[in-house]
Amino acid sequence: MTDIRRSKTYDLLESLLEDRVLVLDGAMGTMIQRLDLDEAAVRGDRFADHTKDLARFSDILCLTRANDITEIHRKYLAAGADIIETNTFGASVIGMEEFDLPNELVREINFAAVKCARIACDEFTSRDPSRPRFVAGSIGPTTKQTAISTRVEDPAYRAVTFEQMVESYSGQIEALVEAGVDIILPETVIDTLNLKACLFALERHFKKVGERTAVMVSGTFNAAGVTFVSSQNVEAFWNSIAHVPLLSVGMNCALGPDVMRPHLEELQRVSGAKISCYPNAGLPNEMGQYDLGPAGMANIIGEFLDERWLNIVGGCCGTTPDHIAAIAERTRRAKPHKIAEKPAWLRLSGTEAFTLRPESNFVMVGERTNVTGSKAFARLIRDEKYEEAVDVARQQVAGGATIIDVNMDDALLDGEAAMTRFLRLIAGDGEASKVPVMIDSSKWSVLEAGLRCVQGKAIVNSISLKDGEEEFLRRAELVRRYGASAVVMAFDEGGQAVEIDHKVSICKRAYDLLTQKIGFPPEDIIFDPNILTVATGIEEHNNYAVNFIEATRIIKQVCPGAKVSGGVSNISFSFRGNDVVREAMHSAFLYHAIRAGLDMGIVNAGQLAVYEEIPPALLKAVEDVLLNRSDDATEKLVALAETVKGKGKVAAGEDLTWREENVEGRLRHALVKGIDRFVETDVEEARQKYPKCLSIIEGPLMDGMTVVGDLFGEGKMFLPQVVKSARVMKKAVNYLLPFMEQEKLLAGNESQGARARVLMATVKGDVHDIGKNIVGVVLACNNYEVIDLGVMVPCEKILQTAVEKKCDIIGLSGLITPSLDEMVHVAKEMSRQNIKIPLLIGGATTSAKHTAVKIAPSYAEPVVHVLDASRCVGVVDKLLSENLRAQMVADNKKLQLDLATSYQARQQKLVPFKEAQSRKFVTDWSTVQIDEPTFLGTRVIEAQSLELLRGYIDWSPFFSTWELKGKFPKIFDDPKVGPQAKELYQDAEQLLDKIIQFNLLKAKAVYGFWPANSDGDDIILYTDDTRTAELCRFYTLRQQWERQGQNDFKALADFVAPVASGRKDYLGAFAVTAGVGCDELAKEFDKKFDDYNSIMVKALADRLAEAFAEQLHQQARREWRYGAGEQLTSEQLIAEEYRGIRPAPGYPSQPDHTEKRTLFDLLGVEKSIGMSLTESFAMWPAASVCGLYFGHPDARYFALDRITRDQVEDYARRKHLPVKEVERWLSPNLGYDP
Repeated sequence: MTDIRRSKTYDLLESLLEDRVLVLDGAMGTMIQRLDLDEAAVRGDRFADHTKDLARFSDILCLTRANDITEIHRKYLAAGADIIETNTFGASVIGMEEFDLPNELVREINFAAVKCARIACDEFTSRDPSRPRFVAGSIGPTTKQTAISTRVEDPAYRAVTFEQMVESYSGQIEALVEAGVDIILPETVIDTLNLKACLFALERHFKKVGERTAVMVSGTFNAAGVTFVSSQNVEAFWNSIAHVPLLSVGMNCALGPDVMRPHLEELQRVSGAKISCYPNAGLPNEMGQYDLGPAGMANIIGEFLDERWLNIVGGCCGTTPDHIAAIAERTRRAKPHKIAEKPAWLRLSGTEAFTLRPESNFVMVGERTNVTGSKAFARLIRDEKYEEAVDVARQQVAGGATIIDVNMDDALLDGEAAMTRFLRLIAGDGEASKVPVMIDSSKWSVLEAGLRCVQGKAIVNSISLKDGEEEFLRRAELVRRYGASAVVMAFDEGGQAVEIDHKVSICKRAYDLLTQKIGFPPEDIIFDPNILTVATGIEEHNNYAVNFIEATRIIKQVCPGAKVSGGVSNISFSFRGNDVVREAMHSAFLYHAIRAGLDMGIVNAGQLAVYEEIPPALLKAVEDVLLNRSDDATEKLVALAETVKGKGKVAAGEDLTWREENVEGRLRHALVKGIDRFVETDVEEARQKYPKCLSIIEGPLMDGMTVVGDLFGEGKMFLPQVVKSARVMKKAVNYLLPFMEQEKLLAGNESQGARARVLMATVKGDVHDIGKNIVGVVLACNNYEVIDLGVMVPCEKILQTAVEKKCDIIGLSGLITPSLDEMVHVAKEMSRQNIKIPLLIGGATTSAKHTAVKIAPSYAEPVVHVLDASRCVGVVDKLLSENLRAQMVADNKKLQLDLATSYQARQQKLVPFKEAQSRKFVTDWSTVQIDEPTFLGTRVIEAQSLELLRGYIDWSPFFSTWELKGKFPKIFDDPKVGPQAKELYQDAEQLLDKIIQFNLLKAKAVYGFWPANSDGDDIILYTDDTRTAELCRFYTLRQQWERQGQNDFKALADFVAPVASGRKDYLGAFAVTAGVGCDELAKEFDKKFDDYNSIMVKALADRLAEAFAEQLHQQARREWRYGAGEQLTSEQLIAEEYRGIRPAPGYPSQPDHTEKRTLFDLLGVEKSIGMSLTESFAMWPAASVCGLYFGHPDARYFALDRITRDQVEDYARRKHLPVKEVERWLSPNLGYDP
């Protein structure tokens, strides 16, 4: 699909879109309505006697009133449109059916419509050849759907087939391309399967003609953010169509721009294509009119442009040339959206998206909708009890299946018909349709029938080289054209691979063919190296499990990006009828295969034993067979199997006596006191006095900032004051900039004499930046030029910018523990690229010791840990001083050597993991009080009162952020920092008043309770209180550092009743954010050069998020009943004088940030309240908190500290992750060198 050459116009469009935002036209229908044509006028002479009314088929006007259509195009071009859509929305065979028009008219209408648009576009291009205009061929969705039924009585009914849609679209596509369109635009997509038929037809046509025309796709979503008819969410929609090279993907119709905003934001986040947007002019009023005017619409779209979300923008229903003119004017100063690089992960979809990330657990593909694996399901299908069969699919999804395997290979069934009917039925089921489908069959005709029924991105299971390379590639290319991933079996022309070398060679051959011949993405290739039955009594079969495991290990190495899957139940066919042995075999096999790299498997989750609970004798016998450890292993297992039977201050500046001083004194006073009220007046007076603007900066302004720096260094001035001073300085310099530019033009470029250039960034995966921003302000106050790259900055961008901008120092910041590894990576890359500048390390999770032990050894130049903002200037001054640098570097090296030596010689008694488990925290589960929550499942809080949360704020950490030490409210009495603390607090209260009054921040939450029990160091959550189906697991870690007087070694699982106790216990979970709107508000302050309030709003958002977490925990304790009688003051809440805890993944009790993924999936966080996780599992918005609720009467917070290799290996096994991966996430906690 990638080897077809692109048209010259395609390349031109790509080039233009890199530089600017292009403008699409507005509504054709709205303009046609203004013509006020009656039925006769629409028909014209040619269709005067036609049997059906044609007034609703406006495409016919291209034949009967072509001049009118061309004139509408001209009006939009005159308004500023770059792209004009043809009037062909319904001009396809199926689109014209309701009007009884002959099929032959499809070609004629499309040709005529392109001519109308081309005449107008060519006129405007000829007037200004530097600004070419383009014709986009509009293709509408038709009035028929393939993804859902239009008959209530028959959910499997479809008014049209996929093949019919393909042929209908093909006729229109062929006509549009031949007529000379520059772009093909399938738009107003309400049914993704219809769109996939159109894309299928497009790809087929491009291959036929050998040239690719640019394709734009535009979906139509409702207010909930799902496609209007087929109910796919935004990410799922993208996953479904990402297989096609697109010029752009976007949204149009149904919504006004205000309602469209969050969904558009999501699309630009997940998409790998450029972004278009052409909304309606608001929503229609009761008279069917659109009320959003040109200025209003342009203002909202302007916000999208400011966010750099768009590449193409226009209007849909209700928009006019006036709207387009306003929008076009707004685009003139806009920068285009840049596509963020997306990791090459397997991305699938049903109505919801599924992504297989590197940290994802093993994916169990539900096998109960497989007639070859479930007798009960097969019986339902044979008896045509399809509604009951859909229940099976629904139950699998409710039970946690992330993919469902559908197989209809039964001799008594019409496979194509059965597959088609069943997939159509589950498409109409709200639950079953959420997850991706694995279409499973040995017959290509059945696979293709299935592919024509799924709107999401499915998996085809399977294709192989059995019928030769030509047929293999033909089918693979079709799989890709249908938009699916493929399972590739280890079969070739010689048959099924049995031995390791044969399995690997077939998979490598297939991999090379797929990736090199047809551009099949590696991440969409899933190899099945054949799980074959062991313990058959045939000696040649004894090594089958070993062969699969070892082949998997090698395949993952030689076929990078590819995944491995298999049918797990095959391994145990020899023991059909003996579930105990089969469950043990499946569990043991998966234990070893997952460690070797198995990503997914078709398996009945109900037919799996818990590996560590398999009786030792049975486990040994099973593993002897699986690993072929003895010649008589089969005989011993057979024998054993027989024995097993059936588990707020006065405003600064009111004393104006300082205004009587000379201008230098006034500027100095304003800087020291942070008063910006008169700064522009005083700077203008100075400008009249001084010969050059630079003299003002280097003179009175820097004199004032020097005083600020000295006072700060002496501890006589505090951070909030410094930030206010920086605000005054920025405003003064900003006022001078236009005048300085004029001076430069007259005198040539002249440096402003910054002392040095410091680059700062929060590393990739981390979103926290308050500390970094404060350091940047302090450095800028001291005449350092600061280049702040923001948050989540990749290493490449940091180093590239540092080199291009000739920076003197790099400063890295991070808050979450995974950021520590990224800092090591940056240091190594600096070394590799031979960069020779100092590296500063800072952030809450960083330490001098970690810097010395982990980061400094990776880079020969100075690597310095900076504890806080008050010390950064001194460090930078010394590092850049010819006289002081050598001593500074020597002192730093000695300190780091001492720290590293101390670390290596540290004396921590770490008990063996098994001993720690045997000395766990003990509860008498027979008597301990366990309360039942008032509800199970989740609840969402869409908008929590900030006024309510205000009463729960713990202000002490707020002052720490500003480097004012002391507890609230006692800090106000501190003789040194008290006055500044009071002033800061009053400023914070004033800003908080404004935030609450104008609703500038929004607080949202989702929380819930689930039945739970512990299983060793795991916590199992169940789907319901019958506790028969596992929903998910949280994996906990156990203390191993034996401190003096320590009696037990805790894990969070100890606070949940074990399965064996027979007690019904529960677990809660929550995620809250108070950061919605924070970034936008901070940016508004930044635009005004107000660092003080920019930092302040982020600090307040953090405090509100923590307050929300505290308030919600109180609410949750009451809803869990055990806290119903609580009557605690705010001080008691802050002191945590209550029962229960709420530990968070990534923090001392459970330092593994990857557990957040399970928590977010459990709560549906992204979908319900819009929080998200970065690749390093930082939460976004940054002002967010998540965690688990434990109700045990004796539950207490604890720190895990160091752990040993044996626990890491056990944890990796339980999480089905490689040990190296676990070591990466737990690096700060490792009690050994990995």
